[in-house]
Amino acid sequence: MEIHRADDRFRTANEWLDSRHSFSFGPHYDPANVGFGFLVAHNDETVAPGTGFERHPHQDLEIVTWVLRGALAHRDSQGNSGEVYPGLAQRMSAGTGIQHSEWNDGTDPVHYVQMWVRPDRLDLPPSYEQTELDLTTGELVPVASGLAKHASSTAIHLNQPSAGMSVARLAPGGTITLPTAAYLHLFVAAGTANLEGAELGTADAVRLNGSDGERVTAGPDGAELLVWEMY
Repeated sequence: MEIHRADDRFRTANEWLDSRHSFSFGPHYDPANVGFGFLVAHNDETVAPGTGFERHPHQDLEIVTWVLRGALAHRDSQGNSGEVYPGLAQRMSAGTGIQHSEWNDGTDPVHYVQMWVRPDRLDLPPSYEQTELDLTTGELVPVASGLAKHASSTAIHLNQPSAGMSVARLAPGGTITLPTAAYLHLFVAAGTANLEGAELGTADAVRLNGSDGERVTAGPDGAELLVWEMY
């Protein structure tokens, strides 16, 4: 088990963006921290009102965006557009190449987590998918997955059959059991939690090489947990 504290991550900050990177990203490079499992980016980002990322290209990536607060406007070169907001999952498969912009059209900051996963095949046709999810169950809900066990769920599809991401919104004291996986990445998106005696704060992350049904319990203010399981 490796615990990575929020303040220990790489940080990109300017007048419109505050972004913390779990892995090497852009000018931040550590050869010992370029990814985990199939995850190659896990960015916790806050974008100021009236600003955002101008149109830019991606290729051969599965890009999952999960908004925690506010709304993020998406537009891409395939003609897709819309707003991503809390409870709505978005996936963009860059494939052979796609350009997109991400913009905060609102009057308040938008806070979201964006995650990049390697696909199982290169040169796929670019594609886009989004769906709303019911997170009121207090359990892990599949959000974006290529895993066979999630094929019948409402999760958006990932072109990576060995990876899946789920979210749990827990009331104070609520508990979940983590999946058994070769690689498991747990991110505390909001609130606090306890993982088998380890206290975790907001934006802390844990990497497990070989998870085995560990239990996570939300703190006194509840918690929102993002869980990647990879095989």
